[in-house]
Amino acid sequence: MLAGGLGTWATDTWPFDGRDQYCWGAWEQDSGPGILGDEGFDGDDGRSRTSTGDAPTPGAPRGECRLTVSSSHTYGDGDTERQHTTVRVRYGPAPEPAAKRVAWLGGYLADRAMPLPGGLPGAADGHHGILVLPERCDTRDGRPTAVTLDAHEEVDADDRVPESPDLGGSQAVAELLVAAANKGMKAVGCADGEPLRVRSAVPELPERAETFSRGPVCRIPGLDVSADLTKETAMRLVYQVGAVDQDLQSCSARIGRSLRLGEREDQPLFDAVMVRQPRLTALLDGATGTRAPAKGWRGTGVFGSDQRLVRAGCAGRPTAFLLLGTPTGATSDYFATFTNAVARRLGCAPVAPATDAEGSRR
Repeated sequence: MLAGGLGTWATDTWPFDGRDQYCWGAWEQDSGPGILGDEGFDGDDGRSRTSTGDAPTPGAPRGECRLTVSSSHTYGDGDTERQHTTVRVRYGPAPEPAAKRVAWLGGYLADRAMPLPGGLPGAADGHHGILVLPERCDTRDGRPTAVTLDAHEEVDADDRVPESPDLGGSQAVAELLVAAANKGMKAVGCADGEPLRVRSAVPELPERAETFSRGPVCRIPGLDVSADLTKETAMRLVYQVGAVDQDLQSCSARIGRSLRLGEREDQPLFDAVMVRQPRLTALLDGATGTRAPAKGWRGTGVFGSDQRLVRAGCAGRPTAFLLLGTPTGATSDYFATFTNAVARRLGCAPVAPATDAEGSRR
């Protein structure tokens, strides 16, 4: 009985159910996403999968769960490699401070994130994602509630390059998000009608990050970041063309890590994002102020030392433009070039001060 009780606590399930359940009972062993099945283990020895955390309730509509997957593998020479993957899920409102909220949202929309299918208001890649819940789940002060997922892989101190966690791909992340959202809404009391579902495949990017020492970043005319870098640093410039559709577009620039210099991770330059999906832009309500961020800009916005945000009407829809990071060179020029390039693609008037045909500001 004692052993059974410990099993119940570790896996959030009654020990005689047959399959373990995790994260408030939202996820079940071998239910589809790779992290919940045998393929979630990197090694053959010491396998364990446990979850801890508290589910949201009507009186406290915030919840968190940590799923931990561990294993090890011993090679013929006696060396042992250990796996320690953590998946963190949060249910709750967007952060209240405006600057924190902008950075929080931008982090889920940049890089390789792709829109969730079927009109679900969110985005995901292979190791993190966000899903905004319906208005009936909003807080009393009007902030939308969202479910977020973040995964990371702990590495040994002597490992030079951290590995990206493998949860089973962006489709698996979308399914994990939706399952946690449905369970959380039911626990809080804002579920209504049909549960949310992932009804089609999550779109995938056709390419990986690109490395070019010349030419515009993300193939956006005028976005020439390498001109502001040293020759050696420019040779390590890496950019990622992210989503490009009517609701989301992103461009991320990095300085690739150098193993010779002992660098374990890439150095971020900036993440530029356009978002106009209504529930996602609702997360930015109150964050843009009441006036234009600078002379010549259309709409309302705020420019800070490490982020820029502008929201303006574009082709009849409220559209938000974000820049996160502190890139080397003219931050305003990068943001203006990206913003006006996206505005042209969407068929609306320029949002930033006028640019020439190549995207450079006049």
